[in-house]
Amino acid sequence: MTDMASNRVRVIVLHPALGPLDYRVPHGMTVEPGSVVVVPIGPRQYAGVVWEEDRLPCETVGDNRLRNLVSVADAPPIPAPVRRLIEWTANYYLAPLSSVLAMSLRTSAAFEAAPTIVEYRATGLVPDRLTPQRAQALERIADRQGLVRELATIADVTEAVIRGLVKAGAIESVTVNTDTPYPLPDPRHAPPDLSDQQAAAASILRQAIGAHAFQPFLLDGVTGSGKTEVYFEAIAAAIAAGRQSLVLLPEIALTEPFLTRFARRFGCDPVAWHSDLRQSQRRRAWRAITRGEAMVTVGARSALFLPYPNLGLIVVDEAHETSFKQEDGVHYHARDVAVMRGKFEDCPVVLATATPAIETRHQVELGRYEELKLPGRYGAAELPQIEAIDLIQEPPERGRWLSPRLVTAIDACLERGEQALLFLNRRGYAPLTLCRACGHRFQCPNCTAWMVEHRLIRRLACHHCGHTNPVPEACPECGAEDALVACGPGVERIADEAAALWPDARAAVVTSDTIWSPVKAAEFVHRMEHGEIDIVIGTQLVTKGYHFPNLTLVGVVDADLGLAGGDLRASERTFQQIMQVAGRAGRGEKPGTVYIQTHSPDAPVMQALVNGDAEGFYAAETEARRDAGAPPFGRFAAIVVSSEDRQAAEETARLIGRSAPKPDGMHVFGPAPAPLAMLRGRHRFRLLVHARRAFDVQDVIREWLGALSWPQKVRVTVDVDPYSFV
Repeated sequence: MTDMASNRVRVIVLHPALGPLDYRVPHGMTVEPGSVVVVPIGPRQYAGVVWEEDRLPCETVGDNRLRNLVSVADAPPIPAPVRRLIEWTANYYLAPLSSVLAMSLRTSAAFEAAPTIVEYRATGLVPDRLTPQRAQALERIADRQGLVRELATIADVTEAVIRGLVKAGAIESVTVNTDTPYPLPDPRHAPPDLSDQQAAAASILRQAIGAHAFQPFLLDGVTGSGKTEVYFEAIAAAIAAGRQSLVLLPEIALTEPFLTRFARRFGCDPVAWHSDLRQSQRRRAWRAITRGEAMVTVGARSALFLPYPNLGLIVVDEAHETSFKQEDGVHYHARDVAVMRGKFEDCPVVLATATPAIETRHQVELGRYEELKLPGRYGAAELPQIEAIDLIQEPPERGRWLSPRLVTAIDACLERGEQALLFLNRRGYAPLTLCRACGHRFQCPNCTAWMVEHRLIRRLACHHCGHTNPVPEACPECGAEDALVACGPGVERIADEAAALWPDARAAVVTSDTIWSPVKAAEFVHRMEHGEIDIVIGTQLVTKGYHFPNLTLVGVVDADLGLAGGDLRASERTFQQIMQVAGRAGRGEKPGTVYIQTHSPDAPVMQALVNGDAEGFYAAETEARRDAGAPPFGRFAAIVVSSEDRQAAEETARLIGRSAPKPDGMHVFGPAPAPLAMLRGRHRFRLLVHARRAFDVQDVIREWLGALSWPQKVRVTVDVDPYSFV
């Protein structure tokens, strides 16, 4: 509780430009470290959290200059382990404390205790005056519900359009209770029939739950080995012990299949936390989590920072996934922060994956993580056979992208009444559009990137900033008509080829453009399970977590795609991605086959895939990393300088480069224009810091950049342990 003799507290305010500030606690108000409060700054009011003074040094202000706290929220204090996690994350990733804290308070529920909220939904009535915007709004809203601004965002119209539909009776208000309790999962509802290997792994995890101690586990099982059933037993043990569990998934589109499996095992859904939630759902989830009533939460990486008061287990599913690394705001990696949260909470952490990252495997070798292996598929399912197709020896027909051997295999698959998957990690129809008359290439005006043609929506789109244009009738450079040519394939182009080859087959394109919410994912899963789809054409979205027993053939259209770009993890990422997509084949009793189309069948990564030599591949990759001093044997940190003014960005980057310290064990490379030299209208320059593993690179960068100043229009961001090098 507050020391009432001093009557002052230190507060982290949710404002990234401000450090800790001291305030007076007014008479009659009670606060403690972790209390969520509202404070005045100038004429405005901001949210903040009371912190321990001895952990946050700041300039001491005389008592006579202190301003009063405005109010304290009707919410439990942020627990001490969460506060320690916030401090660690801010320190390790060189981020403002307030920016990390904001991830724990991602809802107004932290500050308001209103038990009800008014939302809106369509009534089914079509208004007499149906403008194009109103028609679009009603079509996109369908059976969704939310605040006026949420519906406007869903429908891509203004709030005025939504309010007009309310007045016309096409949309009605509905009162939602945000404090309705969630059903409690029952650990004894439907216990599974585990194999001996699964039972052994589950027993070790149950013991770890009972020990109430920090222990990281790598649950390493081939695709289809039943990893989910194993960690479900750990969740059951945590529920029985009255402790909360958190499961992190890399994509919200995976949430719906997970919810179905969870409900079958525990009799109800877990609490979901992801970006597709309405505000009322977010408020209800946050309050249930903070009160310890939400026993199991499943969510995207941001769920990691929520203030669970009684956390007993953390699971990171598909732990190898690069989408666990946040690329804007606070550049944290959820896999690594999850391990640190387990350390602060004194609870086990399970990293579940069929293709562990080299960094994770290294922690096992050092004895820091305990490995639990599931080497075989569950039940009668067997691992698929993998074959490489040399595109130089067996090229597709002119104007086509699927080789004759793959086409023949899909013919046979469809004749047997089975399902096929064509994988290409490239959205849209074509990655580049140019004019055959003058050679003009369509480039994004805001980014150093080509505009990608999307024929389904008849637009050119930038996949970096979201800028779109209609596909023009004529070349904007030379005016030639019917001269625009699509270069290279995207999934939409492969879908066109599939429609031409198999006109009677029912196809589905699965990308983030078509599966943008858990509801859309559920529709796709339902259609696959009920045999309503014959051929799936998808991006990396289909590589994760899906279980379709009748899917027996996978074709990787361009296995070389991920090897381009000079990324240090390119081979590892390609291996993981193709192993994951291969894992979608033959998950039932029918055997599966995977065909990998490549121009480099002799490349080590392709040989490892075909021969099933994961250990040999990882050993060679690990040795190459060791030789280069790359992670996990060395450390990287990127410094990215950006501004709308190119000269200001370049001058600041050169200033940082000139001022670089030269301690033993650390080198600074650059500055140089970033490979993506312009992003969202900002010019970008990069420096790369390379250091020994044991070197405290954060302190050096903090002191180095802290001594410099640059124009306000220039932004300097630091990415510790970068995953993107563009």
